[in-house]
Amino acid sequence: MWNLKEPESVKLIIGILAAERQCLHAAAEALTAEFGRADFVSDVWPFIQTDYYKNETGENILRQLVSIEQLIGPGELAEIKHKTNKLEQKLAAQSTLDLTRPVNLDPGIIEPSKLVLATTKNFSHRIYIGKKMYAEVTLIFDKGRWRTLEYTYPDYRQQCYFDFFDKVRTRLLEQLKSQR
Repeated sequence: MWNLKEPESVKLIIGILAAERQCLHAAAEALTAEFGRADFVSDVWPFIQTDYYKNETGENILRQLVSIEQLIGPGELAEIKHKTNKLEQKLAAQSTLDLTRPVNLDPGIIEPSKLVLATTKNFSHRIYIGKKMYAEVTLIFDKGRWRTLEYTYPDYRQQCYFDFFDKVRTRLLEQLKSQR
């Protein structure tokens, strides 16, 4: 009861939204340079579920997900969000596109039971995780499948995302088993 346990390690995933393929590739390279080798990279999908980012990122936004091989502690998420924000600014400065945010990077973590995404914005379903950052449980893994929640982003409701997260979760379980 009074014995506190360290949390288990988790998988870092980063969602990339990009104005074009060149921006997407530059973002993926910057992420692996910053966080280490990727063990999984999703296919590239059109981001058409909302036009929320249209003014910053353009008309034909692309989505890709990256999973980092090295496990992290879940308490690192706030600091990682700061790092991805800085990477966004660096990539914007290097871009020749006339867009304020040609790349959007959204880090999160996968635990065996859930996907948690970091954000700078507070809302009723988000909790403060320190360093001016918030987090939300975006998906839960229950009874062998990913389940959405009332507030899950529209793109995160797609089967292609679930398939990618299944691979990442399976790899996480393998890595955790080898640590024991």
